[in-house]
Amino acid sequence: MEPQNFIEIRDLRKKYRLGETFVDALRGVNLDLKKGEFTALVGASGSGKSTLLNMIACLDEPDSGSILIGNQDTTKLNESQKCVLRNEGIGFVFQSFHLVPVLTVYENVELPLLVNKSIPPEQHKERVLSLIRDVGLKDMANKRPDTLSGGQRQRVAIARALVTNPGIVLADEPTANLDSKTTHEIIDLLLALNQKNQVTFLFSTHDEKLMSRAMRTIHLRDGTIFA
Repeated sequence: MEPQNFIEIRDLRKKYRLGETFVDALRGVNLDLKKGEFTALVGASGSGKSTLLNMIACLDEPDSGSILIGNQDTTKLNESQKCVLRNEGIGFVFQSFHLVPVLTVYENVELPLLVNKSIPPEQHKERVLSLIRDVGLKDMANKRPDTLSGGQRQRVAIARALVTNPGIVLADEPTANLDSKTTHEIIDLLLALNQKNQVTFLFSTHDEKLMSRAMRTIHLRDGTIFA
């Protein structure tokens, strides 16, 4: 049986004011993602990739249209409900890692659990250490980010994104700041975690290596999907 859609986006529209004019960032986007997909979102700068990710992440609101995540229309949620969804249902991976420099690897990965009321504190240690092992950093749990390479920092960020067992992970250019060898390693890791955990991955990228490994590639141009 074909898996049901996990995310359904219908006629999503967003305008931003730029000086005296308005820019159409999204112009009627329709998109379905199934549970466990590994999907690349590609397009030139200004095509609407980041805007679309921000909408799915509940970090910005559309002017019109709907976004259903697991049959829940996020455009109808209040800010408190959005915060719960972001913390419990959505993982984030950024190109600049956004790790807390004064915290250890363990503490950075644990951070989302400290504000997540659905996971008991007694489960934190096992969950954090398991993910640190999964991303290949089992001997670095007590190290701080400034002692790690770029690839190692991104592995920490990936573990942090998955620690709440989210339904979807959104990644904004996750390999942009990495060298070619490390990029291949991170792509292999993302694919392995995608298959192991059946988490839906949606990432924006200009990296042809990452595009070539995606299950599906979605092209955005001028705020619309064209392929």
